[in-house]
Amino acid sequence: MSRPSLLITRRLPASVLERLRASYEVTVNPDDRALGREALLMALRSFDALSPTITDKLDAALLLNSGLRTRIIANFGAGFEHIDLEAAKQANLVVTNTPDALTDATAELALLLILMTSRRAGEGERVLRAGRWTGWAPTQLLGMDVKGKTLGLVGFGRIARETARRARAALGMHIAYFSRSRASVEEERALGAEHHATLESLLAASDVVSLHCPGGAATHHLINATTLARMKSTAILINTARGSVVDEEALANALAQRQIAAAGLDVYEREPAVSPALRELDNAVLLPHLGSATLEARTAMGMQMADNLDSFFAGRTPPNRVA
Repeated sequence: MSRPSLLITRRLPASVLERLRASYEVTVNPDDRALGREALLMALRSFDALSPTITDKLDAALLLNSGLRTRIIANFGAGFEHIDLEAAKQANLVVTNTPDALTDATAELALLLILMTSRRAGEGERVLRAGRWTGWAPTQLLGMDVKGKTLGLVGFGRIARETARRARAALGMHIAYFSRSRASVEEERALGAEHHATLESLLAASDVVSLHCPGGAATHHLINATTLARMKSTAILINTARGSVVDEEALANALAQRQIAAAGLDVYEREPAVSPALRELDNAVLLPHLGSATLEARTAMGMQMADNLDSFFAGRTPPNRVA
């Protein structure tokens, strides 16, 4: 009996590929670049399974084509906004994701951005590398101590809660959150988390606002000129969630006018393009989508993706099915 064929659209850790090659006829995109529409359509018509990433846009126009061979889209990543789930259902395609494996790594990165922005570390490194550092001075690059400050979380899922736990334990921050679903009393007590009934209330009360909500129509440009105006002038915005949640033009204007103090971003609306206005600002820390970029996290994501594939081809429901 022939083994299922699998196309992996981006290069994965060696141990993940080794495991997959033991069970599947694996083809890896040799260019390690996002596939174009024609290549994705050819893949859907040529392979039993497809493992895309967030850079591969699988919309209805692709998924509702005739003659598709693919039976499962095993996404490498927790987010699946790049896949039209309704179209996948119509095409009888199973879709899975990897929701748990990147929690710790992304929470760590959120804390990294909190510290970099509050202590002006990105700005300081640029001053030094440019040869403009003239030596220690008492009032040079004064930042903000985060101990005792309020971290406001927009969304309260796995990554937000882990960020809250670490920020409270390691940095001594107070925790507040806004979410469509309120946590239990026990969960709030465990994290010392104060619930806010509205986003506006959370923004007004927070010294650092960290975004942990999903992408999609409901959260598109949730952070915009109006909501930015609700934040303190000393506040910091952190985004490790989805680029589409932030109106980058409005954010650039708010930062330039010092309407808020700083922003730390790891995701962008039109990746890999980053707003030139943001790139020019000293009070913006900009990272190239490093949220899950540890060997441990990316390996765990790959193994979780392999678990989904193994379950599907064994006739079982994949553990992380989303469609």
